[in-house]
Amino acid sequence: MAVTASPEIQARLLDLAACDLAIQRASVALRGLSDSLHIPTLEAALEDIRGRLHEALVEKESIQAELTRAESDVELVESRIAQDEERLVHTASAKDAQGLEHELDSLKKRRSDLEDIELAIMERLEQADSALSGLEAERATAEGALSDARSQLDAKSAELTAERTTQEALRGTIVSSLPEDLYALYERQRERYGVGASHLRGGVSSASGVALTESDLQDIRTAAPDQVMLCPDSNAILVRTSESGL
Repeated sequence: MAVTASPEIQARLLDLAACDLAIQRASVALRGLSDSLHIPTLEAALEDIRGRLHEALVEKESIQAELTRAESDVELVESRIAQDEERLVHTASAKDAQGLEHELDSLKKRRSDLEDIELAIMERLEQADSALSGLEAERATAEGALSDARSQLDAKSAELTAERTTQEALRGTIVSSLPEDLYALYERQRERYGVGASHLRGGVSSASGVALTESDLQDIRTAAPDQVMLCPDSNAILVRTSESGL
C-alpha cells in the first residue's frame, strides 16, 4: 500500500533528516575527539618522558653512590696520612722515619688519584643533574599540554553531548508529529541507504547531489502532492517544496 502524507507533513522529514545528520556528526565528533586533540600521542610522549626520567634518577643515584664511596676513600687516606705524619714527628728511628716517608709518598699519590676520580665523578653528577633538570622541564611541559588537551576534551565533549541531546529532543518532537507509516518508511530507507529524506531543490536531489532526469521529473510532476515518492538515485523519500523547480 502506497504511503501518503500532505506536503506539509512530508516537509517535516527534512527537519528530521537534519536532526539525524546533526546527531550523527556529533556522535562521530565525540568518538574522534580524543584523537583530534592528539591526546593518545600526548599520553605516549609523557609516558616516554617519565620512563627516561626514571632512568635518569637511577643513573644519578648510582653516580651519587660512587661519589660517596670516593669521598670515603679520600677520608680514609687522609686519616692515614695524618696518622703517619704524627708518627713521623715523634719517631726517633731513622729507619722508621724512612719507612714512614715512603708510605706518606705513596698515600699522597693515592690521595691525588682518588681526588681526580672524585672530581670526575662530580662532573658526571653535575651532568646527570643537568639532564634530570631538562627532563623535569620536559615533563612539566608535556603534563601541561596533556592537561590543556584534556580540559578541551571535557569542554568539547560537554558541548557536543549537549548538542546531541538537543537534537535528540527535537527529533522526538518531530517524530511524534509524523504518521507511523511515513516514519516507518523514513527509518527503513535511512537504515538501508544512509539517508531517510532528500530535498528536491531546483531539480537536484540533496541526498545524492544529482540532477534528476527529465523523465523522472515528469513522473514527479504528474504525481499527487500527497503521494510519498522515493529519489531514484538515493532511494530516500523525495520531499517536494516550492524550491523543487517543478
